[in-house]
Amino acid sequence: YRKHEWDKHGTCAATLEVLNSQKKYFGKALELYQHVDLNGCLLKAGIKPSSSYYKMTAIKEVLTSFYGVTPKIQCLPPEEGEKAQTIGQIEFCFTKELQLTNCMAPKGESNPTQAHLKLGTEELSICNDTLPTYYPSEVQ
Repeated sequence: YRKHEWDKHGTCAATLEVLNSQKKYFGKALELYQHVDLNGCLLKAGIKPSSSYYKMTAIKEVLTSFYGVTPKIQCLPPEEGEKAQTIGQIEFCFTKELQLTNCMAPKGESNPTQAHLKLGTEELSICNDTLPTYYPSEVQ
């Protein structure tokens, strides 16, 4: 897994001195992860991993008001007979100076590999704002 992440993302990030080795790249990723403290932010807003559902718009509002940027939230679609989507990934974007920035699809983004990420056998895509949303404690 780590090799995949380094080969796919790290070798691109390595153009920056602060990320130009595997150790720096993963070390900085952990540092940013702790700094962002996504679970803590959602918890403060009363959004916690549970069996109850949340509104996607409410989750987005909390994140945008807390961080001042728009993250990219991807979900697994509802399973057969279910009505709720499941959050699979919340992605924050950073500038080259490692400041938080809005996650935007590049203009004319039509590359399907960009929009869909395989998680196990399931496919993640941008969450639907109108569906009830399940925030799992961990993705099965």
